[in-house]
Amino acid sequence: MAQPAEARRPPRVVSLIASATEIVCALGHEDLLVARSHECDWPESVRALPQASRPGFPTTGTSKAIDLAVKDRLAKALSVYQVDAELLKRLKPDVILTQTQCEVCAVSPADVERAVCQLTDQDVRVVALEPNRLGDVWEDIRRVAAALGDAGEGDRLVDQLRRRVLDIGAKAGSLFPRPRLAVIEWMDPLMTAGNWMPELVEVAGGTSVLGEAGVHSPYIAWDQVALEDPDVILVSPCGFDIARTERELPVLTTQSGWQRLRAVREGRVFVADGNAYFHRPGPRLVESLEILAEMLHPRQFRFGHADKGFKRLPA
Repeated sequence: MAQPAEARRPPRVVSLIASATEIVCALGHEDLLVARSHECDWPESVRALPQASRPGFPTTGTSKAIDLAVKDRLAKALSVYQVDAELLKRLKPDVILTQTQCEVCAVSPADVERAVCQLTDQDVRVVALEPNRLGDVWEDIRRVAAALGDAGEGDRLVDQLRRRVLDIGAKAGSLFPRPRLAVIEWMDPLMTAGNWMPELVEVAGGTSVLGEAGVHSPYIAWDQVALEDPDVILVSPCGFDIARTERELPVLTTQSGWQRLRAVREGRVFVADGNAYFHRPGPRLVESLEILAEMLHPRQFRFGHADKGFKRLPA
């Protein structure tokens, strides 16, 4: 009689992107994580994991300083982030999660490949996420779940998240007018939000201006904002919490014509936690959608994010 096959050992996982860490935890597999990136900070418990990456530039400066430092490294063909190859060698991961969506946002596959080359005696699966639209995020969740050996939980999580999105969209779809919203993703130089953000704005009952769905977030000129004169402005720089964003707001508020903008005159300028929401393509995009719905239609939506995930600037 054949002996039963030995149970497969659970995979040891290193996540080098914050959204993937959140996905792993939402799937109920935080226990599989053996290391994280320097940016992984949610849920709070993952902070106890060793850091397998670090930035190659100071991250505490102004928007302008960070932008210049990143561009300088890219111009010199230097990695924006470094992977701790020695740590990976000691941890012996089976799966490494990274991304190809933006080399400024997190460790790139090329950085991972250089580190993995040192793991000559081990078979490592590198899963590179590439979310450009909301549908891509759902597929990435399924890909992570499959890499962890739990495809069924991936399907369940995606179904749960999509139901929440559809519920908000069904309610917001009947609301008029639909405010025209400009999302500022970086302040100096000025960038607007593309990729999945315009889709979230539309589902939340708004009309996205300046950014285009499925297209990487572009640099824009201040004159473009003034010309669009949006009904609502959301300032949510990638990686900045509310306090840090507020410290840099004079970059925007001192621009010529700021006070004449409709959103400013009507008191519909908001700042939000761009570190926790909007820019991490994982499960908390649904909370990001809730924030947008509350912001655009405060009478119809109350999720409790006001003054926590976002706040209104004084008129």
